[in-house]
Amino acid sequence: MTSLLVLGSLNMFLVVALGAFGAHGLKNKLSEDAMKVYQTGVQYHMAHALGLLLIGVLSGQMPDASLLETAGLLLFAGIVLFSGSLYALCLTGIRKLGAITPLGGLAFLAGWILVLISVL
Repeated sequence: MTSLLVLGSLNMFLVVALGAFGAHGLKNKLSEDAMKVYQTGVQYHMAHALGLLLIGVLSGQMPDASLLETAGLLLFAGIVLFSGSLYALCLTGIRKLGAITPLGGLAFLAGWILVLISVL
């Protein structure tokens, strides 16, 4: 539980910093399309950082939180793979990094399925 709350809090800090960096530091450096991709990374990052916090709180309420803890780790992996690959793609211009993004999406999906199973 505590580790998920720490991960969630750290990721909320990071998403605010990365969002501000994008809005102020990159707006004149990236194309409009690249900014949209960057913003997608920020949106998914924020949603899933909040998810980490939610799962951290839920895991403290559940008698067997092992599936929830795995779900949280999958959300964290999704943030790294999905949002991280989008940030890297925008900052480096290396288009091949986009091939990593769907793996992060799959990690998000698997994590939310585990949350569903846990609460049922």
